[in-house]
Amino acid sequence: MKMVTTFASRDEFGRAQARLDAQALPYETVSPDPGYARVGATALVMGTEARVALTDGRGDPVICAGFVDYRPAGISVPPEPPRGFEEDVFGDAAIVVLAPCVADLTKIRLIAHTSGDMAKVFPFMNAEMREASYNAKGPTFTFMDQYRMISMYPQRIAVAKADEIVDGWRTLEIIRCRVNDTWARRAQIEPCYEMREKPPALEIFKRLPKTNCRACGELTCLAFAVRVWMGELPALKCTPVFQGEFGHLRDALVEICMGLGATT
Repeated sequence: MKMVTTFASRDEFGRAQARLDAQALPYETVSPDPGYARVGATALVMGTEARVALTDGRGDPVICAGFVDYRPAGISVPPEPPRGFEEDVFGDAAIVVLAPCVADLTKIRLIAHTSGDMAKVFPFMNAEMREASYNAKGPTFTFMDQYRMISMYPQRIAVAKADEIVDGWRTLEIIRCRVNDTWARRAQIEPCYEMREKPPALEIFKRLPKTNCRACGELTCLAFAVRVWMGELPALKCTPVFQGEFGHLRDALVEICMGLGATT
């Protein structure tokens, strides 16, 4: 089974590539250039031996974003360079977390940091994206891109259910352009600070153990998800996730609750 990883910087990719070359280990590359050059660094596709060489702790550590099963891209990287903006409030994005999506194991989850601060754009985006959920106290801005759930923070973006790494870059590039386009038109937009209906509680349920253990006091995990979504219970009440054997779900559950403005 081949795995894929990516890096927060091109320098770190270069270090990883040099290590594999020095040991004559096979690998493939997936490049974001040119179209997604502002939102990603080259990814490495490798087998078990190469993965061990990067993670065995010998020599200087190579810092990667994480490993997921490799799936060939269903889309191509655009051949044109990314758009430029007179006033770029997004900056560049660097993927720092890459992991399987616990809500759908056929998809991936990623977290990217941005060099720009997007918080001031959220009220303007909220005015135009009526289907989104805006939490001014966060501040966070959450919306769906088809089946992908996107949670935006001032300098961080979490994407759940991306198809694979190229689809993740595509999603980040769409966000980069939308943020900058909206900011460029802000004089024609009345900012909106309204917190509208949140995405379905089902998105919280998908990140729960689904064991119906009743430790939270609810009869089912779905009932618990609804109460968390409505702000009536904190997600911390799910003891199997926060204190038990389902700790691997914790980060994804916290991420979705923060994005929805729900209490963790």
